[in-house]
Amino acid sequence: MLIFIASLLVLSLAAYFAGAARARGLATSNTQFHSTPGYHGLYTASLAGLAMAAAGLVGLGLVHFGLPSFGSVLIPGVIAAIAATLFARNRIAQAFRARNAFERIVYAILLGCSMVAILTTAGIIFSVAFETLRFFARISPLDFLFGLQWSPQIAMRSDQVGSSGAFGLIPLLSGTLLITTIAMSVATPLGIFSAIYMAEYASPRLRATLKPLLELLAGIPTVVLGFFAALTMAPLIRQTGEALGLSVASESALAAGLVMGMMIIPFISSLSDDVINAVPQSLRDASYALGATKSETARRVVFPAALPGIVSAIMLAASRAIGETMIVVMAAGLAGNLSFNPLDAVTTITVQIATLLVGDQEFDSAKTLAAFALGFVLFFFTLSLNYIALRVVSRYREAYE
Repeated sequence: MLIFIASLLVLSLAAYFAGAARARGLATSNTQFHSTPGYHGLYTASLAGLAMAAAGLVGLGLVHFGLPSFGSVLIPGVIAAIAATLFARNRIAQAFRARNAFERIVYAILLGCSMVAILTTAGIIFSVAFETLRFFARISPLDFLFGLQWSPQIAMRSDQVGSSGAFGLIPLLSGTLLITTIAMSVATPLGIFSAIYMAEYASPRLRATLKPLLELLAGIPTVVLGFFAALTMAPLIRQTGEALGLSVASESALAAGLVMGMMIIPFISSLSDDVINAVPQSLRDASYALGATKSETARRVVFPAALPGIVSAIMLAASRAIGETMIVVMAAGLAGNLSFNPLDAVTTITVQIATLLVGDQEFDSAKTLAAFALGFVLFFFTLSLNYIALRVVSRYREAYE
């Protein structure tokens, strides 16, 4: 593969110089080309590179038929690149619009990249939806969506105990919402207030120091935060609760939610800080000219103007909290309890997805297929959050000149 990539770069570079030299050779003092020699070279190089890449992909397909991998990939690619170079070189003329042709190639490449992302998303949706339908063929959708018990233990043989399981989504959904609510209750005010301070009150030198330090929190691996939640935060909460006469589980939603809230603070603060700084300075100057103080300007002028972006940051952080797994596994446990008490042990949808796909259970069993049904629900949930964020942005967005 490295040899193929190196050959592609070398042949594309050679095609560039061949095309540019051809254009310079045909140009005279009495003729004026539509495009510069550089565009002729870029057009030739792009055709050569695309032809070699396409031939290489075809060669990779031929490998499955028993052909040697090196020859069936590299040799057709080199031949295609040389042929494309000769073709592009022969098209070079005074009236040839090389710049327009090259821009069409770039447009096609960009369109192809975006289509890859779209098709990948569509493939994920259809694959998860297909497995979800297989799950619903064994478990009633009503029992799954409105069931109050989660115990997905299915026996691998008919003589084993536990030949039937309970696949109620409500305990997992309640645990997900409980931990996410705790996390957002911590992260939203701290993130917004820190963003307002850095954007409106801190000096440029202090802001240049505080913002990178705050963003370092986003780079901490979640497994490290999970250890902190399990070894420090959870015992501290349990000791505090026992001192107050409360019954606190060794693994609680409160411990996971607090640490998760710490994790997503940078998502809200950094994005909100950028949005607040994007508010035109003329709005602040007009507020100051009318006699408003700095706090009044931040509260009544800057914050309303930046509200759509702040809401988008909050929704992004909420999606990040919903999809977190390691912190919940290590701090909140795996028990599918239907409880709204933050001091109890609960579990989330993502944790159960990871749990169901680990082990020696058959892939066609209802236990394993339940992971895809949970993934489909999680996808729909995050999609709803993104839709709400887009609606809020389009509703309150203001254009400033």
